[in-house]
Amino acid sequence: MDFPLAPPGTMGPPEEYERLRRECPLAEVRTPIGATAWYVTRHSDVKKLLADTRLIRPSINDWPVRPGDTPEPGPGLTTMMELDGPGHAALRKALASEFAVRTVGRGLGRLRVLADRLLDDVEAGGQPGDLAAFAELFPLHVMCDLVGIPLEDWDYFVPMADAALGALVTIDEGRKATGLLREYMAELIARKRRQPEDDVLTRLVRRCDAGELGQEEVMAFGLSMLVAGYRSSTMFVANSILVLLTQPEQYARLRDDRRIMDSAVDELLRYVPVMNGVVVLQATQDIELHGRTIHAGEAVLPVLAAANRDDAVFHEADRLDLSRDHNPHLAFGWGAHRCIGAPLARAELGVALEALLDRFPGLRLAVDESELPWEDESPAKSPLALPVKW
Repeated sequence: MDFPLAPPGTMGPPEEYERLRRECPLAEVRTPIGATAWYVTRHSDVKKLLADTRLIRPSINDWPVRPGDTPEPGPGLTTMMELDGPGHAALRKALASEFAVRTVGRGLGRLRVLADRLLDDVEAGGQPGDLAAFAELFPLHVMCDLVGIPLEDWDYFVPMADAALGALVTIDEGRKATGLLREYMAELIARKRRQPEDDVLTRLVRRCDAGELGQEEVMAFGLSMLVAGYRSSTMFVANSILVLLTQPEQYARLRDDRRIMDSAVDELLRYVPVMNGVVVLQATQDIELHGRTIHAGEAVLPVLAAANRDDAVFHEADRLDLSRDHNPHLAFGWGAHRCIGAPLARAELGVALEALLDRFPGLRLAVDESELPWEDESPAKSPLALPVKW
């Protein structure tokens, strides 16, 4: 079957998810770049495969290609998702305290200041305002401030990071971007050695120079922040705002009862189908699943967003329940590569919503949902503009 895509002008999820979970939980699909892959949609299967050591995540340059193609020469885009073994373990250990819940909690005040400053600009611009800019800039400011990436470079690295992130659809563009991103990050790491600052990247460089980490591990962290850590958060923030504004009773409920904020954040992480949650893996050995064989070398796509709508796990899975108390969603993945930045991502979404609810208690869309502009060719499904009144 063709690769399931969200309907034009929406974030999704694709309508095929329910049928696939019920009738064909392991489906062979044609991807937009012409390669074939195994598409996995049930929560139990996705969770199991994400933790299966027989599956690895190839870099963009090594991604399963069309018949007759050959992988591009040169280094690929290796993020923390592609790292394995001792290097991956050492990097996660080095970052454990940086992204711990307690550490993130100490920085909540700083996050709120950043959010309020950006909302000052929205309010000062008059009505209608555009919250797409806020959703884009808030996670960007947070990442740059924490990691130590110069904010003034954003118009250089963001387009390249988006090309790399969209490699499932535009693999040629993704491959072109990888070399430039590596060059940028290598230059930034060298700059941190010459001019150390109070940021995560500088502290990792010190560990590297002390022999605790390799240069590639530091590079992988920096690329992870550029490609995944930032863009995923912008999509979660934008689409979460859109979901709440298209279900205004939910916005009002959260505005009037902040005690449910933590559960609301996790429910939005489950409910919002960011990029429709496709993780690209490759089998290193044959794997049996549902009476079929995934052969070594074949691509496997565990679909997080499909797993997060599985009625076998979530009661009324297609309904947004901001006080859902049983919520084992897989928005941050699972297993050894579960997103180490999950506490920060939760905090970003929570602070963004708190700031919006405080500033604009009567927030509403300024146009009909059907009039919102979308970039339907991109896997990064979030509205290009989010015009609002208050």
